[in-house]
Amino acid sequence: MANEKQFPMTAAGKQKLEDELDFLKTVKRKEVVERIKVARSFGDLSENSEYDSAKEDQAFVEGRIAQLESMVRNAVIINEDETNKDIVRLGTTVTFVEIPSGDEESYTIVGSAEADPLEGRISNDSPIAKSMIGRSIGENVKVLTPGGEMEIKIVSIS
Repeated sequence: MANEKQFPMTAAGKQKLEDELDFLKTVKRKEVVERIKVARSFGDLSENSEYDSAKEDQAFVEGRIAQLESMVRNAVIINEDETNKDIVRLGTTVTFVEIPSGDEESYTIVGSAEADPLEGRISNDSPIAKSMIGRSIGENVKVLTPGGEMEIKIVSIS
């Protein structure tokens, strides 16, 4: 157990996971059990697609519960107030421009458990975040992405 992966995240990110875990345990789990009961009442289980579907849902829900419990248990909270705003690190929001296009983008670097690029949060394990971590405002950074190499310039850190 001492070797379990740690999950860096914000307090809000941990709360979101705890809320999902609570929903799965108190609402979703009961719904799936009820679906299994209803499907069993249809008789022969060997050709009962409702039963098979409910059992698949049950396996998914139980797997997600186990995953969330591990993530919550091994959460390492990033204290955003104490984060040094001079250097890119977990918990900082970084604005950068792509060179030479000049396209500007901003992302908050978070742990993989709460990453959501569409919401402006990228994982510290992503190629862009890995390349920027430890860097400062004004630095040019080469990023190796699956689509090839790109260059960016860090404009601000907050």
